[in-house]
Amino acid sequence: MDQNTLTADRVRELLNYCPETGIFTRKIRTAQRHKASSRADFLVTSGSSPGYHRVSVDSKRYQAHRVAWLYVHGVWPAEQIDHINGVRSDNRIANLRVADYTLNMENQRSAYRNNRSGLLGAIWDQQSSKWRGQIVVEKKKIHLGSFSTAQDAHAAYLEAKRTLHKGCTI
Repeated sequence: MDQNTLTADRVRELLNYCPETGIFTRKIRTAQRHKASSRADFLVTSGSSPGYHRVSVDSKRYQAHRVAWLYVHGVWPAEQIDHINGVRSDNRIANLRVADYTLNMENQRSAYRNNRSGLLGAIWDQQSSKWRGQIVVEKKKIHLGSFSTAQDAHAAYLEAKRTLHKGCTI
């Protein structure tokens, strides 16, 4: 079964989902190592999506937050699922919302691994030897100023983010 053929009925037949904790457990024994009432979701620790939970249904792995949406709402989400509080492993239904790519990116809470400062919105400008504050809004980069420290550039970014990003929950 792929994402398009896995149904809410099939998920509900095999799994229990607790909307208050976001945890999946098995209703029935599906394999020798998968006993009834055992936890069905597992944390991904490497690869392209560390920090997210996955769940296995009929020998196929799915992102747990998408399965939670299917379980509760009965349909696959048409777009992305955003973790409102930014915690990838928090699959409580109250923490999940359907979001387009832009909204999901606006709720980003940590810098990319290759970011020199480790802070959102703080970019080193070699030409001026200063930190540049920068934010992207509707696919356009907005310069927020030049700063002597990465922390100052980051602070300017956060202030702008709270005003300009409708998906921001910081």
